[in-house]
Amino acid sequence: MRILLQRVSEAQVAIDGDVHGAIQQGFLLLVGAEDSDTSEQVDYLVHKISKLRVFEDDAGKMNLGISDVGGSVLSVSQFTLYANTKKGNRPSFVAAGDPKHANQMYEEFNQKLAATGLTVETGVFGADMQVSLINDGPVTIWFDTDQP
Repeated sequence: MRILLQRVSEAQVAIDGDVHGAIQQGFLLLVGAEDSDTSEQVDYLVHKISKLRVFEDDAGKMNLGISDVGGSVLSVSQFTLYANTKKGNRPSFVAAGDPKHANQMYEEFNQKLAATGLTVETGVFGADMQVSLINDGPVTIWFDTDQP
């Protein structure tokens, strides 16, 4: 799995002009899956993200987690995280997971993240979505279960 995390002061996802999910302070997660992804990888990412300390404490240091600040999560499926741009000018997405498996991994990820006690808003898998955000910091972190 690949996840691009952005610390935000607010974010929302709209479909056909209607807001489907919206949060204030927290994380916007762009989530991609491939066919080899497993529940163990989902568990690893849920643990890392739910415990990640990237919010400032009173001393201005990134020392607080999302739960410490009462933050929420907006999770948006994003198969284009698996784009390959090495050849030509048109990206290839052959590494992106089969939609059925990718959706299963995305749903499992969101359910397990919510089970940690976090409020999790989502987009709709496979939909054409418009994502708006105010990046806080900016703080942007890349998670890839294929990398050590």
